[in-house]
Amino acid sequence: MDMKTIKDVNFKDKKVLVRCDFNVPVKEGVITDDTRIRESLPTIEKLLADGASVILMSHLGRPAGTGFEAEYSLAPVAQRLSELLGRKVLFSNDVFTEVTVSMARDLKLGEVLLLENLRFIKGETKGDEGFASYLASLGNVYVNDAFGTAHRAHSSTAIIAKFFPNDKYFGFLMAHEITNLEKLLHSAEHPYTAVIGGSKVSSKIDVLKNLADKVDALLVGGGMAFTFVKALGGKVGNSLVEEDKIELAKEILEVYKQKGVKFVLPKDSLCSNRFDNEAERKVFPTDEIPDGWMGMDIGPEAVAEFESVLASSKSVLWNGPLGVFEMSNFSEGTLQIGRCLGKVTENGGYTAVGGGDSVAAVNRLGLAKGISYVSTGGGAMLEYLEGKVLPGVAAILE
Repeated sequence: MDMKTIKDVNFKDKKVLVRCDFNVPVKEGVITDDTRIRESLPTIEKLLADGASVILMSHLGRPAGTGFEAEYSLAPVAQRLSELLGRKVLFSNDVFTEVTVSMARDLKLGEVLLLENLRFIKGETKGDEGFASYLASLGNVYVNDAFGTAHRAHSSTAIIAKFFPNDKYFGFLMAHEITNLEKLLHSAEHPYTAVIGGSKVSSKIDVLKNLADKVDALLVGGGMAFTFVKALGGKVGNSLVEEDKIELAKEILEVYKQKGVKFVLPKDSLCSNRFDNEAERKVFPTDEIPDGWMGMDIGPEAVAEFESVLASSKSVLWNGPLGVFEMSNFSEGTLQIGRCLGKVTENGGYTAVGGGDSVAAVNRLGLAKGISYVSTGGGAMLEYLEGKVLPGVAAILE
């Protein structure tokens, strides 16, 4: 893919509109995790170093789109950005007003302006061309650095790009994401193993089908494993099962069998008699879980088998936790596999983690530093791995 990035372009004297992903957790006006803000800094600092003025745009949460809602204001982001950049970030406490137009018009070189939450305007999520045209009028260059929303055809992520036919680029974060995902899809070194977890088969159907042509082994854990186990005739007790997806699970198993890809389900599971961290715990073979018990984590034999496959892998993709990792008594499987990925990385292999819950798991368990690539976009990464064209990516390439 021939990417148009900001890397080799000088933006001196330009007024650059940057779509960022500042959708950070805020509690009572305080940002509790500023990771996404920090990840935008290299792009912003490059533009400022060139001698540009920078107008930043983002959404936060899911407001109704009928105007200002205090809990979704980007004001705390402006404050945090000022601290991180070491310069005052101007803030337009609205989006679609003459005040914003004049602030953008009067912005001096080296200054940064953050617009209020774009989703306060209903047209943003509807991909309204009029709103996109208005945003485009505020600057003369467009940079998309918001991978987390690249799968949405919103005004600020896709539609706006058409107003900059020769002046639209990927920011550093966006380019990094695409480069790594392209590697996972088209040039990963073999043996290549995918570890897929999470609760439901239904949310991973297209990923599983697309990966069948690319990986040498698939390790399945989390709640979704029980639908496959039941499809093979196993007894899974009270474990989570998508009854309406059992036939589909059989189809997926058949696809992997025909392609000669190793499909590994957990040999055993750590189970509990109720969905509670303090519940009684027992290990059972995954296909022999008694009634009244539910699988909550992969068991010790499963961990050993997964680790054995991973130990000989040169590339690993991990999407979805392998148990109810939020509960300390059921986080061990996810923790062990995360550590195993760290060893693969240490030994010169390439490891990638993506999807909201998986990223939360590696961050919470302190494993992120041992991973080659941790994606910032849950839904966007999944759709990319499904083989879909993301609107926010396509808009820059057109």
